[in-house]
Amino acid sequence: MRRLRGPRRQRRPRRILTGVWRAPRARWPKRIALVLAVLLVVPVVTGAVALRVNYTGEIQDGTQTRGRDAIWLGHAWVDGRKKDADLDAFARRIRGTGIRDLYVHTGPLEHNGTLPAARHPRARWLIEAVHRRIPGVRVHAWLGDKLATESPDGLRLARASSRANVVRSAEQILDVGFDGVHFDLEPLHSGDRDYLSLLDDLRTLTRARDVPLSVAAHQIDPLPALHSVVGAVSGHPKWWSQTFFTEVARRVDQIAVMSYDTALPVESLYGGYVAQQTVLALEATPESTDLLMGLPFYHTEEWGHHAHAETVPAAVRGVRLGLGRADRDRQRFGVALYVDFAAEEADWTAYREGWGCVTPAKC
Repeated sequence: MRRLRGPRRQRRPRRILTGVWRAPRARWPKRIALVLAVLLVVPVVTGAVALRVNYTGEIQDGTQTRGRDAIWLGHAWVDGRKKDADLDAFARRIRGTGIRDLYVHTGPLEHNGTLPAARHPRARWLIEAVHRRIPGVRVHAWLGDKLATESPDGLRLARASSRANVVRSAEQILDVGFDGVHFDLEPLHSGDRDYLSLLDDLRTLTRARDVPLSVAAHQIDPLPALHSVVGAVSGHPKWWSQTFFTEVARRVDQIAVMSYDTALPVESLYGGYVAQQTVLALEATPESTDLLMGLPFYHTEEWGHHAHAETVPAAVRGVRLGLGRADRDRQRFGVALYVDFAAEEADWTAYREGWGCVTPAKC
C-alpha cells in the first residue's frame, strides 16, 4: 500500500542575491532612511557647490580699502597693561592702512546695563595718546554683554530699566572722551524689537553728541528664513533675516558683520560664504551707513571655527568678490579686523597686500 503523504509543503521563496530573504515590509525602514539621507545630503552638497562657485571669478578693479576700516582691540588698552611703547608699535603697525576706527573693549556691562568706572581706568590716557600719535584715528568704546536670550543669565533688553541703564552707560563713557560707542550684544535673535528700541534711544544720544554709533552684527540668512528653522531645532537662531539687518543698519552709523565662526571646513567654502554675506549685507545696508565686513585675525580651533579654513586671504578675496558683484563703487564700506591680541604677522600681511593701503609708501 502507498504511504499517505501529509500536506504538500509550500516552496520557500528563492533567495535574493545576498542569500537572505526579507519580507517586503522589512524594506521600508531602509527606503525611509535612504530618502532621509537624500533630503539631508543633497542640500548640503548643493550648498557646498554653490559656495565653491561663489569663490570663483575675477576680482574687480577698485575693490580695495576706502580708508574706512576698523579693528577690535582688547581690554588691555584701558586697564593699565598697555603702555606708550605698545601704542607706538601699534601706530607703526597700522601706518598707511585704511584703519580709521578702533573698537576698544571697555566693558563688559553689568547684567543690569550699568558700567563700573573701575573697568577702564586708563581710557583717557589711550584716547589722548591715540589722538596725539595717530591723528585722524577715532577711538570707540566697545561695550557689550551676554544677553539672556538662550539662558536665564544675562542682560534682559525687555526690561526698560536695563535699556535705560545701557544708555546712561554710553553717556558716561562718552563723558570720558571717546569718539564713539560700539555695541556687541550676543546672542541677539532676529526681530528683537527691544534691541531696536535701545538703538533708537542710543541714536538720540549719539546724535546729540555728534559722535558715531556702531554695532557688531550677526550674519544674514544664507537661505530664506534659515534663522527660524535653525532656531526652532536648536534654540540658537544664528543668523538674522535680511529685513532685520536693514532695521538695525538704518539706526546706526556703522554696522560690522561678524563674518567668521562659520564652522565651514574648507578655505574655498568659507571665502564663498563671505562673498555671499558681503552681497547680502550690501543689499541690506542703507547708503548712509558704513558697512564693514569682519576679518578673522585669530586662530582658535573649535567646532565653530577652523583656523585653516577661516583665513584672512579667503575672507579678503570673498569681500572683494562680493563688493565687485553687488556695489563696486560703494564708498561707505570697509573691513573690520578681529582681534588685535590674537593676530599673527601673516594676518597683517594678508590684510595689507589683499585689501590694500591708503598710503602704499607707508604701509
